[in-house]
Amino acid sequence: MDKIVFVIGHRNPDTDSVVAAVAYAALKRATGMPEARAARAGSVNPQTEYIFDRFGIEPPELIPDLVPKVEYFLSGEARSVRSDTPLWEALVRLGEGDDEALPIVDAEGRYVSLLHYGSFAQNLLAKINPRKKAVISTSVGHLVKTIKAQVLSSFDEGEVFKANMIVAANDTASVRAVLEAESASNKILLVGDRADVHALALEVGVRVLIVTNGFVVSKELRALAEERRISVLVSPYDTSSTSLLVLYSTPVRAMGDSEAKPIHRGQRVRDAKKILAASASRSAAVVDDDERVIGLLREGDLLREPSVEVIMVDHNEFGQAVEGIENYRILEVIDHHRLGSFSTKYPITFINRVVGSTSTMITGMYRDQRVPIPKDVASILLCGILSDTLILRSATTTEVDRDEAEYLANIADLEIGELGTAIMQSASRAASKPASEIVRQDLKEYEAQGLKLSVSQIEVSDTALVMEKRGDILAALAGIRGEKGYYLSALMVTDVTELVSLLFIDAGKDFLAFVNYPLEGEGVYVLKDMLSRKKQLMPAILELIEKALG
Repeated sequence: MDKIVFVIGHRNPDTDSVVAAVAYAALKRATGMPEARAARAGSVNPQTEYIFDRFGIEPPELIPDLVPKVEYFLSGEARSVRSDTPLWEALVRLGEGDDEALPIVDAEGRYVSLLHYGSFAQNLLAKINPRKKAVISTSVGHLVKTIKAQVLSSFDEGEVFKANMIVAANDTASVRAVLEAESASNKILLVGDRADVHALALEVGVRVLIVTNGFVVSKELRALAEERRISVLVSPYDTSSTSLLVLYSTPVRAMGDSEAKPIHRGQRVRDAKKILAASASRSAAVVDDDERVIGLLREGDLLREPSVEVIMVDHNEFGQAVEGIENYRILEVIDHHRLGSFSTKYPITFINRVVGSTSTMITGMYRDQRVPIPKDVASILLCGILSDTLILRSATTTEVDRDEAEYLANIADLEIGELGTAIMQSASRAASKPASEIVRQDLKEYEAQGLKLSVSQIEVSDTALVMEKRGDILAALAGIRGEKGYYLSALMVTDVTELVSLLFIDAGKDFLAFVNYPLEGEGVYVLKDMLSRKKQLMPAILELIEKALG
């Protein structure tokens, strides 16, 4: 698998998080990182969906988790061999690489079995058991390829048949007795420069006559072979070598390990390890959704660094990051939130600025690096700023946000007030969703005093619809709190028209006793002039927790 650098925002992403991922991935590609790919860790909300639809941009790829998967550890090209390939040719290909196994595939590239030295040896021994007649699945075409034969006559070249191989080492009478003992129609006869045996083979009607050491049959016998539809091949090798090569002419599918199970590309590494441990070759073919082979996974591959690296945008805490991110090398963090507990194995680029939006930061990075911003990217960056700053009215808004917003508006030929109103109205659609979805919109997890809590946020143009669902919303918050073991779970509903917020809280009485905001109803508080979760609500909640814990 080629290297990928995922540029990804936090779980339950808001507009700024998704926009930042798309815009920063585009900047990285424009400045020499072609492997940068935008991603998101959750579903887009109605506001984000509206923005991407309006400006004709595909939302980034959904990566629900980064738990190590098989495809992240694949390297090199996908080597395989067709099931109808002669065994000798397949073994040559196997020996050309460093792998000790080679996937066998059908004509469409779908997995059939696995060729490895163990399966080859076991199956070959069954073919050459001296106590049994050797029965070989082969075809005239396979014989020609394997022994590099000169073809004097050839019939039904592609038809695979079960053949008995006979070497004419005895006198003619003895050879006749063997040939006439049973039907000769499936027999391959190997013989050197013995015209009498050549004639005998054509008389009794063997299926294939192989003349070794480069000898040829007479013109008369060749004409007879044509008449009786008998294939006559001339091998450049001696009889002993030719007989071995005939064994290797069988289609490789007959020598594959059909018990070796493939691994799906999206399978988790911990499950793949069990399959590798059970494999005789300590390796397994990797297949895609259509069962087509895309590579080979070996136990040693899992000791290497995965082919995935990560750039985090709009967050800097593992608690808010996509699940499994700690398994990968983090190259950069671009964020405007408070610093959480964060550490990496390697030095990284960490940029954190006191601005209202990560989109503001990325706009500045385009300008600093003198990279032109495409009009569609400028449009969504402007939306990211307006969304995260509530049309530049949030307490988190800085002069930098205003300056960058004006710059983007000029590039995109958009009017800030009109666009801001449109995207805020689109956000109101979140209130029409079920309570279970509302409470998970832009959900962020925090830690304070050794306790974990969650605070979600949505923007609406009218709080009436949300208040109609008050009971369901509080019940959904209680469900989240119980499921995750949070100290409290809350939803901040911001009315972008009245510039006021409602706070729905599910928490213990020890905490609620210290909440002194006006009540709008049981479990719902009015936060006048409070619009920012980051700069206004969270400092207040952390202070209340400190008081509640004494």
